[in-house]
Amino acid sequence: MSATETCAHFVRPALFSLPPETAHHLVLGSLRAASRFPFALRALHSFRPRAKPRTIFGINFPNPVGLAAGFDKNGVALPAWAALGFGFAEIGTVTAKAQPGNPKPRIFRYPQQEALINRLGFNNDGAEVVAARLRWLRQSGRWPAIPIGINIGKSKVTPIDEATDDYLFSFRLLGEFADYIVLNVSSPNTPDLRSLQGPEALARLTRAVQKENQASSKPILVKIAPDLLLSDLEQIIAACEESGIAGIIATNTTLDHTAIPAARDQNGGLSGRPLREKSTEFVRAITARSRLPVIASGGISDAASAQEKLEAGAQLLQVYTGYVYRGPGLLREIVENL
Repeated sequence: MSATETCAHFVRPALFSLPPETAHHLVLGSLRAASRFPFALRALHSFRPRAKPRTIFGINFPNPVGLAAGFDKNGVALPAWAALGFGFAEIGTVTAKAQPGNPKPRIFRYPQQEALINRLGFNNDGAEVVAARLRWLRQSGRWPAIPIGINIGKSKVTPIDEATDDYLFSFRLLGEFADYIVLNVSSPNTPDLRSLQGPEALARLTRAVQKENQASSKPILVKIAPDLLLSDLEQIIAACEESGIAGIIATNTTLDHTAIPAARDQNGGLSGRPLREKSTEFVRAITARSRLPVIASGGISDAASAQEKLEAGAQLLQVYTGYVYRGPGLLREIVENL
């Protein structure tokens, strides 16, 4: 039995017998431990797909499929993600101040729809601790040989009119470790955060970060919500282009739970297969209106849904919920069928 088959028949059922957040911490803890030992990392190589490199915004990616933000918020398992064969990994969302997130339970599975709803609320160790961890990883000589993105967001306790300074604090600490930086202005689980997608607020934030970014010229991306109106999207694209933003990630989780009747009264962002069509529509709408590179995220659960995003104009892909349900075999399926 192959490693992929073992995961499908034994590991995943065992994990799904646990509460979602417990299972998540168990997997992440195991990968964190594996990241410390070369022999354990070599064992993970059995899941790796063949290289299919491409270069986007000046960065070389060994393949176009990356790990979306949210899985490894604190950057504790970067060597393991590279060993598993991801073309890149995005950590975060990291905030200026450490925060515990929202009360538990805050992750809910819907296996029939291959979906999750989460209202985690940017639970993370804070920019200073994450920066120290990344510095230690680099100094230890175990930095992964794949691009690393760092996704930053607003601390919950920071007033919305002080959001720009909050993002700048995190950017100054974390920018040196990132191949690219993502400004998360679209999580539904931090009050008022999505107001930063408004044209004036977004222009103010992106201009300030780009000014701070002049010395290093790191690619800065913006992650948007799938619940925007088309007119909103056009204003976001205009603000991004005027500020010199390198690309857009489409999309975050959605507040539209109509695809799962049992979840209509559940608060939080919906991800997984029900988000596929909406996310693809946003990718298509952005690429029809702009030449900005798009990283597609949302509803990628097999080779067909991945190919759909690429045909809509995406240049890179990110997986999260699909990886939860399909396991490490998903990465190889997508890459080898591109």
